[in-house]
Amino acid sequence: MDLFPTLALIPNLGPLELVVIGIVALLLFGRRLPEVMRNLGRGIVEFKRGVRGIEDQVDQAASLPPQQPRYEQPVQPAPSQAAPAQAAPPHAAVAPAPSKDQGA
Repeated sequence: MDLFPTLALIPNLGPLELVVIGIVALLLFGRRLPEVMRNLGRGIVEFKRGVRGIEDQVDQAASLPPQQPRYEQPVQPAPSQAAPAQAAPPHAAVAPAPSKDQGA
């Protein structure tokens, strides 16, 4: 069984076949060949810039220390100045409960 059946349709290309393919390409794209090659070059340059940008981002992310997850404390509402505090001041004394001996 052949592993590459699609390559079976393409014979081995020698120098003569490459010259013939080049001549056919010149006949088809003769006047537009410089424009085609220029656009091909621009596409390759843009592709390399994109790959380089991605590589720079990966390198930059790899050089940063890992960030610890931030746990935020719940926000408590600020006490309103119009409403007085309901809690007793800490210095206020609490009256002792009456004992059983004092009542009767």
